[in-house]
Amino acid sequence: MAISFLRTPRSNRTSNDFLIRARAPLRLGLAGGGSDVSPYCDEYGGAILNVTIDKFAYATVQPRSDDMVVFRSSDLDVTETFNVGSEPVADSRLKLHYGVYRRIMDEFNGGNRIPLTLTTEVEAPLGSGLGSSSSLVVAMVLALSELVAVPLGEYDLARLAYSIERSDLGLAGGKQDQYACAFGGFNFMEFYANDRVVVNPLRIRPDIHNEIESSIL
Repeated sequence: MAISFLRTPRSNRTSNDFLIRARAPLRLGLAGGGSDVSPYCDEYGGAILNVTIDKFAYATVQPRSDDMVVFRSSDLDVTETFNVGSEPVADSRLKLHYGVYRRIMDEFNGGNRIPLTLTTEVEAPLGSGLGSSSSLVVAMVLALSELVAVPLGEYDLARLAYSIERSDLGLAGGKQDQYACAFGGFNFMEFYANDRVVVNPLRIRPDIHNEIESSIL
């Protein structure tokens, strides 16, 4: 299952009566986990086999007519609201939301913050080992980049999500999650120095695919 998004019809891009919905799949790491983490992959190279599953992270964006930004996590039952010109509270539980919002607005919208409501839901808890945090970041990046009319390919989307998590927010981890979410399906991934990543989609025979699926909880 690859990423996808839906934009409801609207007459013009300045109206507030539309929604953008995006989703990104969760993933299973099958082999090579850990070899995508720097500095190991920078020195020795990394190789990982993974597959996405039919569980997703969802993001919905709706512009607002006031000067407020609202972040809402349905699965965590957390809502945070702040003025478009201010920073969120220091102990925010939705730091991923703000990290994505800030990066997209600063890099692709000239620093102009757009009032909006960003609602998310993840079909697996954080810390489940299914790459849920990265799936959430990818889904939010996809939705917000569509809002500011910036087309992103799979590599661009994964690199940006990785940069937000690892550089902007300082979260530890490797690279496979973002690329798995962005590409979807069965993939053999190679990781090299200077953040070079090669994703090799695998064509799996239907009988093998079905056997793997029936053997996984």
